[in-house]
Amino acid sequence: MRNILFVFFILLSNFLFGQFSNDLTQADKIFGLSKFWQEVNYNFVYLDKVDKQAWESEYIKLINEVQTTENDYEYYRLLQKFCRFLKDGHTNIYFPESIQSMLNRSDFGDYKFYISNIEGKAIITRINFSKKDELPVGTEIIKVNGLNTDDFINIHVRPYVATLPVYIENNNAIRNLLYSPMGTHYSLELKLPNGKITFLDITHKNCVENEFYPKREKQSLLDFKWVKKDLAYVALNSFSDSKIYDLFKEKVPELYKAKALIIDLRNNTGGSSVNAKNILSYLTNDKMLFGAKSSTRQHIPTYKAWGAYIKPSDTINGKKEWGMDKNESKKYYNYGNDQGWYNFEYLGDSIKLKAKRIVIPTVVLIGNRTASAAEDFLIYSMNQSHMTTIGEPSYGSTGQPILGDLPGGGRYRICTKKDTYPNGKEFVGYGIQPQIKITKTLNDFLDNKDAALNAAIEYLTKK
Repeated sequence: MRNILFVFFILLSNFLFGQFSNDLTQADKIFGLSKFWQEVNYNFVYLDKVDKQAWESEYIKLINEVQTTENDYEYYRLLQKFCRFLKDGHTNIYFPESIQSMLNRSDFGDYKFYISNIEGKAIITRINFSKKDELPVGTEIIKVNGLNTDDFINIHVRPYVATLPVYIENNNAIRNLLYSPMGTHYSLELKLPNGKITFLDITHKNCVENEFYPKREKQSLLDFKWVKKDLAYVALNSFSDSKIYDLFKEKVPELYKAKALIIDLRNNTGGSSVNAKNILSYLTNDKMLFGAKSSTRQHIPTYKAWGAYIKPSDTINGKKEWGMDKNESKKYYNYGNDQGWYNFEYLGDSIKLKAKRIVIPTVVLIGNRTASAAEDFLIYSMNQSHMTTIGEPSYGSTGQPILGDLPGGGRYRICTKKDTYPNGKEFVGYGIQPQIKITKTLNDFLDNKDAALNAAIEYLTKK
């Protein structure tokens, strides 16, 4: 019976996709695909990590497939699937607003809930208040439309998630488990926190209820409190607003009283590295801060033309008939293979702050949402002996994207800048690892326990 329902839901979902327009011509679709492919080849900074032959084969295959898509939604889904090939968190395909407005991940009429990855499971972590007893937070989604949740994700969700590290891909895949057009039906098998198995049939439509459990307090740009006597806690929740620096400076007189400090970056998804550097200036005695080392690809057509005549052996012995040594030969060979590089000047940033510093035992809390400029903060501070990082690995994605338009109102972005540790070691695609790893468990969530914060308090208390 449930297999019959699954087939019914698939057929109905296909019918619902008819709500999307099919305004793009075949020429539009080929042009959009080709434009993205071309811009990746020209600008994508991690092209050296891409299997070029497989990338080109996929492009050729998609030239035919995009022309047969039944609507613009299916077309953009194919572009997203193509983008996944690059596996970069700063390289994406975005739906046109006309499509985006018809998609939903959390509203199901009488129900509205949010899903998070906890211990590799799809867990309901927030729900509209009227349903909190029926579907308690901590409920696990174990099957979707007759498939085990992992299988459903691997077939219907993961192919459209374009990011690394793998743990971020898993987070995004579970978050987007039920992300689909309005009107889409799902048959869910659920495991309640008490172990009971229950079933729920739901359809994407707007939920009008605005009260949720647990209630989420509005996040401030900066949060400050005394955790214990002499132990201060400061959450820097974004570097996107320059006010964060002013708010921090307002708390400096209080922080001078502290004997230990916790800086929380777990909800900081980035912004301006200038804000990160300015705040960190108070937290070090150093006169210079060294952040990420950056480079980008460089295209010089004549070098590329010469490189076409350079063989791999010439990079070892030189191209004698042209009077080139091995270094010059290697340079042209690299340009001929799309691997010409420009390294940005790297001198470090001087600290001109004249105020008293706050150099005390400090824990920096990090997590999977710690990204971009917040990761710059971590790199700036990596050599500070009084600082220790605790929590989960960071997001592992940064860089400077180039943005462009696609037919029908969609957009693409492509990462053009490679950032590394000062010694050249990569963290993009891997994440910055905490010195003390504390992973939040399902029991921590159910008990409303902040394991990383507790570990930080215990660590500093012993210090």
